[in-house]
Amino acid sequence: MNFIKNIQFLIVALLLVNVSCSAQTKVSSKKATNNVHPNLILTQKGVEKIRAELGKVPLFDATLVKVKAEVDAEILNGIEVPVPKDFSGGYTHERHKKNFLIVQKAGVLYQILDDEKYAKYVKDMLFAYENMYPTLPIHPQTRSYARGKLFWQCLNDSNWLVYVSQAYDCVYNYLTLKERKQLENNLFKPYADFISKGNPQFFNRVHNHSTWGNVAVGMIALVMDDNELLNRSLHGLKVDNIDPNAKDNDGGFIKKEGQKVGFLANIDEPFSPDGYYTEGPYYQRYAMYPFLVFAEALHNVKPEMKIFEYKNGVLLKSVTTLLNLTDADGKFFPLNDGQKGMSYYSRELVSSVDIAYFFGENDPELLSIAKEQGEVLLDETGLAVAIGVREGLATPFVKKSVEYSDGADGLKGGIGILRVKGSKDELTLVAKYSAQGLSHGHYDKLSFSYYEGGNEILQDYGLARFVNIQQKGGGNYLKENTTWAKQTIAHNTIVQNETSHFGGDFETGSLNHSNKYLFDISNPNIQVVSAKEPNAYPGTKLHRIQFLLKDEDFENPILLDIFNVTSSKENQYDLPFYYLGQLISTNFNYTTPKVLSPLGNANGYQHLWNEGVGSSTNNNAKITWLNKERFYTLTTLVSENDSLIFTRIGAKDPNFNLRKDPGFIVRKKDNKNAQFISVIESHGHYSPVSEIATNAFSTIKNIKVVFANENYIAILIETVNNNKKLVVVSLKDASNVSNHKIVIEDKLVEWTGAYHFNNFN
Repeated sequence: MNFIKNIQFLIVALLLVNVSCSAQTKVSSKKATNNVHPNLILTQKGVEKIRAELGKVPLFDATLVKVKAEVDAEILNGIEVPVPKDFSGGYTHERHKKNFLIVQKAGVLYQILDDEKYAKYVKDMLFAYENMYPTLPIHPQTRSYARGKLFWQCLNDSNWLVYVSQAYDCVYNYLTLKERKQLENNLFKPYADFISKGNPQFFNRVHNHSTWGNVAVGMIALVMDDNELLNRSLHGLKVDNIDPNAKDNDGGFIKKEGQKVGFLANIDEPFSPDGYYTEGPYYQRYAMYPFLVFAEALHNVKPEMKIFEYKNGVLLKSVTTLLNLTDADGKFFPLNDGQKGMSYYSRELVSSVDIAYFFGENDPELLSIAKEQGEVLLDETGLAVAIGVREGLATPFVKKSVEYSDGADGLKGGIGILRVKGSKDELTLVAKYSAQGLSHGHYDKLSFSYYEGGNEILQDYGLARFVNIQQKGGGNYLKENTTWAKQTIAHNTIVQNETSHFGGDFETGSLNHSNKYLFDISNPNIQVVSAKEPNAYPGTKLHRIQFLLKDEDFENPILLDIFNVTSSKENQYDLPFYYLGQLISTNFNYTTPKVLSPLGNANGYQHLWNEGVGSSTNNNAKITWLNKERFYTLTTLVSENDSLIFTRIGAKDPNFNLRKDPGFIVRKKDNKNAQFISVIESHGHYSPVSEIATNAFSTIKNIKVVFANENYIAILIETVNNNKKLVVVSLKDASNVSNHKIVIEDKLVEWTGAYHFNNFN
């Protein structure tokens, strides 16, 4: 380790010598210009600060060494701009993607090190594209609603221009006026026109795709000082010739007539006042790079816009929001379309953290995230972060229980996160009662997922896609994303009559959102989140109430889940729980089929194997499973007419595109109204080394409803030690000052507020 550090310091020292020598020998050789460049992400003032600190800021220096080695290797390999032909994951796609990432870094190295080899590399790369671009037809792959030229979709073409604009800015003064005109006339202006005027169905939208397109045009506009392009970027195209019935390849509809578009609209509409992005954290992460780098560029070039104050500073606020939408390991909760494993270690979050720290309030908690990320941007924001880390200013980023509203006005439901410390790790409940989430939304109102540390106890499936893996559908969304992942049965929420919420119709879902009923974290031992959904099924109202309860009678806090369903007619209701791990035991009998068959025919049911069906005669059904050396038990209130179904994902999946994860479904048939009452416990431990299981059995002896009418529901939880816990909830009055009283088992129960939790012995 010391040897590696010494090598790094030696390289940094050599870099410093190079900066000093080249600066002395090349000043007079600079091309004359009246324009001040760089001015997007790097600035002349920022470059001076960076050069003055080189060799004295370990985190910045280490990043510089890493980037230099990466770019130097590519320079040795030479420049390659192949004729495009592949989907994502294919060679030509990945080569052009690597080109734009490397050329941006090369431009930065030229500015910091003042070494002409990097400027020459950028110049040669730009002219290679300038030579090829005018001859390129539309990309040969036809899947996208907006095909690119370099890539199969305009989205990736926009990625290219966002990064390449920064490289052009860095070498702008290195190039002659003639060279700049050639690049702008033959490459950059036609490129910007193609992804905007040539593809209005892509550019004039409110969606993460369009954000990239808007920013691509805006970034190159700032470098070229082109006000027409900049206005196009900020406000969209003025002429709208889009088919109002056109859909994108994700199933979402394109911009409607009269809808605001452009970069500013993509801040206004998808972000709630709390900084929650309606498409979900996976796509918020993806969009944060264009949002924030363009905001930084606008701040530097057009400070009069005060872009970081726009919509009450929501862009900077959204960074903290996004960091809170992660588990203990920094992985984003897979709400809507979201790839599991994506985390705040991604390059988009490195830039987000640095920019938010520099242009925000220098939050020391962000420095601790930067330390974990282990790298910074090679600009003034990254330098500030690295200096803060060097000075020991970092404090832990503490994730707390929090609610984030959804919708531009914050009035379209939201996401509730409850966190409480267990005996081993923090337990985290993620309750979803948000809007549809644009075309990346799923049909899963009032769904939830549950974590212990970074371990999923009850999972959300996420998306059905192998991103950038060519063998799996060209790295694009698989058909199973529609037939399974977006369907309601793929989530831990109520399904009525084996049909998805809103009939799985995008337009209907987009018109509706769930409504928060209650969110209270004032007592860390009794936290509650609750929401109602009146529109998922005509004539049916759904109301879910979830408590995280910390009590000395339980080893760890327990999750109490109350799902109340009322309807105008009899229905079948299914409530799935997608647990992960090995089933250990049940307290009821079940039968397993000799031949597996799908649980249903459509709406996601066709992808579930029916592995076993049971029933219970003692009112409580209990399953225990083992996952990563810990035991979990689900105890649920049932009647003898309820079916208890063991399922596994993967039926009708001939290409093995789906994970083979288990699930457990409680089914109630022929009910108008139904109550699903469940408790989830984390308990005990199993060591494969000592081969000893501790506390492997549930603490709960019985749960039952002891009072229920249209106004209240009361749940009694009895432990194996014969202690009784009473939870009472008002179903219609969420006020924290209202007084209530009911009689339970001849005892008067009085309380103030929407709920009551206490011993009942």
